Formats: sequence, structure tokens, C-alpha cells
Amino acid sequence: MKQDWKPGTMIYPLPAVLVSCGSSEEEYNILTVAWVGTICSNPPMCYISVRPERHSYPIIKKNMEFVINLTTKDMAYATDWCGVRSGKEFNKFNEMKLTPGKASVVNAPIIEESPLCIECRVKEIMSLGSHDMFIADVVNVKADEKYLNSETGKFELAQSNLLVYVHGGYYEMGEKIGKFGWSVKKKK
Repeated sequence: MKQDWKPGTMIYPLPAVLVSCGSSEEEYNILTVAWVGTICSNPPMCYISVRPERHSYPIIKKNMEFVINLTTKDMAYATDWCGVRSGKEFNKFNEMKLTPGKASVVNAPIIEESPLCIECRVKEIMSLGSHDMFIADVVNVKADEKYLNSETGKFELAQSNLLVYVHGGYYEMGEKIGKFGWSVKKKK
């Protein structure tokens, strides 16, 4: 039997990402975001939703660029810490010993410890209520070479122990149980 609950955001799991922003070292900041996702594959577009009162909000709005840095089990502490501390009071890169790197297209820094950094340029900002959605074009992706399979040439992102967020908790991903299309693959 199922119970009715008041409407809420119960679509889980979500990636727990670190969004880096700022156009100069003095402005660099990191924001933990779980309201993030893909909205189009051609052209590649994604979004992040951010509360206007967050320290990173005016930085992103001014520069109209940010980087979505996927996180791993090893980055879990930093991911949580960057979500509960303000960039007004802390230099999050220094405090968490994360390395700001040079992005290829945008001015915002990448986080070198991340297995995948998605460089984004804001296309539109939608005010939705508690959060504003930054809809962005993906202008570049930087992938850590250590997850590149030298035999197949494929990027093995699942090998990085990605971190996900589920209803207030952080989790590592489990075992692969299939691949896209496996349910309809013809048997030989």
C-alpha cells in the first residue's frame, strides 16, 4: 500500500557535484549542488539550480560561466563541507586542499581532483521559486586520462567511484547491472 505525501523533490539519486565559479583567483568559489542535470544532448546543455542568497549566485550571474565537477567517494567530505560552508567566510579550495585548474574555454576554474569537469556557459536564468535555474550550453568537457581505457579508447567514468546524493545522504554507486539496450538485445 502506498501513502500520499505532500509534493516534494523526491527524484533520486542525483549526482552530488561541486560547481566551481569565478573569473579570477580572488573570486574563485565552490558550491555543492545536487539540483543538476542534462536537458539536451544536441546541442549539449545542462542546468544547475541555485538559491539567490548563496554566495556563488552573483558570481555565476556576473560571469555567466561555471564548471560542473563530478565528485567521487574520495571527495565526499569536501563535497559535503563545501555545501555547508560559505565562500564569504572560507576559501574552499584552500580549506579542502582542492586544486583549481585552468579550464579550456571558460574562465571559471576546474577542480583537478574531479574525474570529469563540464565547462558551461549560461544561456538563460529562470526564476522558479526557492531556486533559480541556470540553463547552460556545455562548451567543453575535461576528462581525467586515468579513466581512459587504453585498449578500447573508452572513458570508464564508472571506475572513478562516483558520488551520488539520495534524500539527505551521500552514497557510492553500486555494481553495473546492464547497459543501454540490454533488455532488447537479440539472443544468439
